Amino acid sequence: MTQKEKRAKKFKKKLLHKYRLVILNEETFEERFSFKLNRLNVFVFSILFALFLILTTTFIIAFTPLREYIPGYSSTALKKKATQLAYKTDSLQKILYVNEQYLTSIKKVLTGDVKTVNFNKDSLIEIAKTDPSVLIRTSRKDSLLRQAVAKEDKYNPLIAPKVQQYALFAPVKGTITENYDSQAKHYAVDVVTIKDSPVKAVADGTVIFAEWTVATGYVIILKHDNNLISVYKHNAMLTKEQGETVKAGEVIGTVGNTGELTTGPHLHFELWRDGFPVNPTSFIDFD
Repeated sequence: MTQKEKRAKKFKKKLLHKYRLVILNEETFEERFSFKLNRLNVFVFSILFALFLILTTTFIIAFTPLREYIPGYSSTALKKKATQLAYKTDSLQKILYVNEQYLTSIKKVLTGDVKTVNFNKDSLIEIAKTDPSVLIRTSRKDSLLRQAVAKEDKYNPLIAPKVQQYALFAPVKGTITENYDSQAKHYAVDVVTIKDSPVKAVADGTVIFAEWTVATGYVIILKHDNNLISVYKHNAMLTKEQGETVKAGEVIGTVGNTGELTTGPHLHFELWRDGFPVNPTSFIDFD
């Protein structure tokens, strides 16, 4: 028998040599249970146990939600949520940009820091002809007055009949002490009237600003159809809050003398369209 064969036989003998693993009670040395094994059994059992651990770990990573807690792995649901959040973030950024531009425009309205443009009521009348939604409702008194004027014009050969195509309510009735003057950057009319007289909305709209300012006291701004904005300053109090909707002729405040830039009870009224000031007397009779 060669040396090589002897080594192989010795290795096989060691591999198959039987051992006994006995578990004893430490105090009484009573045998609880025992195992008969050899090196080959231990080796085979270790390999099978290792394979079991590998397969179990692979199953957990591939088919259970526990894989989300393993660094480097993410579920499809998480990826979907991340994508949706990215889209929402982009949308919110666009909305914030639009709101910033809008607030910048409102700030210009409050400070009067804007460019002037020649504007007359004919352009609004033409739009009113093509877009019925810009026609603003009038009160019963105004309707009756127009009917009476129409009857008088009908039987008066010296006066041609005229139909008003676009009507705005007068916010207050009183005397204009300072007219609209674009050269002097006074983009409003100052109307003196009785203190605490009701200030009315010139048309249906939504309150986009209703706060106190140091210079102009209580200010309320309404947004109407056709990109029309009306501004009411120096009020004694406001009856509407930001976000509320109002009807034409509805009371939104009272005439006052608030703010630093005032010398007596009056209404500082501005009218804007598409970010440009408009002369209110072209549309409203304050007398």
